[in-house]
Amino acid sequence: MKRICRSGQRPASLLRPLTPTTHQPRLVPIAIQSSTTATATTQTVPSRRHASSFSQRPDSSHVMFPGAVKSAFSNSMIFEEPSKYDALPTYRAVDQNGQVVDPSFKPDLSDEKVIKLYHDMLTISIMDLIMFEAQRQGRLSFYMVSAGEEAVCVGSASALSPEDVVFCQYREQGVFKQRGFTLSDFMNQLFANHKDHGKGRNMPVHYGSKELNIHTISSPLATQLPQAAGAAYALKIQRMQNPTVPPRVVAAYFGEGAASEGDFHAALNIAATRGCPAVFICRNNGYAISTPTLEQYRGDGIASRGLGYGIDTIRVDGNDFWAVREVTKRARKLALQDGGKPVLIEAMTYRVSHHSTSDDSFAYRAKVEVEDWKRRDNPIGRLRKWMEAKGIWDENKERETRDSIRREVLKAFSQAEKEKKPAIRTMFEDVYEELTPEIKAQMKELKEHLEQFPDEYDLGDFEGGKDSLAK
Repeated sequence: MKRICRSGQRPASLLRPLTPTTHQPRLVPIAIQSSTTATATTQTVPSRRHASSFSQRPDSSHVMFPGAVKSAFSNSMIFEEPSKYDALPTYRAVDQNGQVVDPSFKPDLSDEKVIKLYHDMLTISIMDLIMFEAQRQGRLSFYMVSAGEEAVCVGSASALSPEDVVFCQYREQGVFKQRGFTLSDFMNQLFANHKDHGKGRNMPVHYGSKELNIHTISSPLATQLPQAAGAAYALKIQRMQNPTVPPRVVAAYFGEGAASEGDFHAALNIAATRGCPAVFICRNNGYAISTPTLEQYRGDGIASRGLGYGIDTIRVDGNDFWAVREVTKRARKLALQDGGKPVLIEAMTYRVSHHSTSDDSFAYRAKVEVEDWKRRDNPIGRLRKWMEAKGIWDENKERETRDSIRREVLKAFSQAEKEKKPAIRTMFEDVYEELTPEIKAQMKELKEHLEQFPDEYDLGDFEGGKDSLAK
């Protein structure tokens, strides 16, 4: 019979700290005055702040309660009114005409790199139009367009490190393209063929790439935000345990509609209290499906919420590629300071497209409003004007590039559409490391069923047909 250890007699292997030693409070020497000898002695005390360490000193002018340690006393009863405060400013580096308006702004990219990023924005724009029409033709089940938000995605992604971890919502095609997702990768996922990294298990536009450090998109709104906070905390702990690991941040994208979900608040709060190196990037495009922002909230957008959680926050012109890039560069640096902390970016833009192919936005907004935004302040057009003013772009290059991209998109489209679907067997795989006896029995039963009714199922579109179930 094994001996049961009693309290105080645990084996040495069990007497381990519950947290790494790096989590222990730092000990700081302080001088203490002796009341009898008037000599100073040194005592070591933890520097970690405890709630019980706060006390209200006599005649103090500030509140010293744990929940509000810097609040000054007032003898006037005044309720704060949001209308008394100016809205947070929106930073921009280049105006709608492509002219630099920030005197301190200096481009940090070569002409070749700028053209490459502009190419990424054009590619997403053209691909969106083609895939939207493909869905209308019944060749695709679903699609979501990112028109009007290309600068937010490509500009921010260009400021991140390839090693940074990314969580997207569902309108970040530009992030994927900038980080190296190919047109074939897009098409294979959209058509759910056997070359799809997700093996055809996700609905269209739910991309993901382990190689590019981008977690797979999921449908439930805002669930990626607490996941991002947790991932950022994991990166922080990893660095604490091994300082030689290169510093990384987590970038989490979401729309202003997702900020109405409880997950948004939970994510920001845990990121702030745990000092997680996370950059939260909000695409405030004016609409959450059919709900305009005026019906979503009464406060000053999403940026004001970051301040409420004690998070460094900035609002930026989301149609200004350069402003988005500069802000994200600075946010990444801030997120890595002091051992890690979250930063919130609210990128103001406009959703030119319908919410998805399942939506008709003209049922709740005027078509003239959309056309006005497309003409007056298009993110692709703004960067193009800046490039033309610099002398690195012109109408001929624009036309040639658009024609070339369209051919590349259609080629990838045609190839992916012809590929076979994943093997039927894949529906049973990847739940367990090895197939269980129960799953093997289900596979056998399905194979027998398909053999019993061969005329009822068209298995020619699936790689290996029913024979994949016999492996």
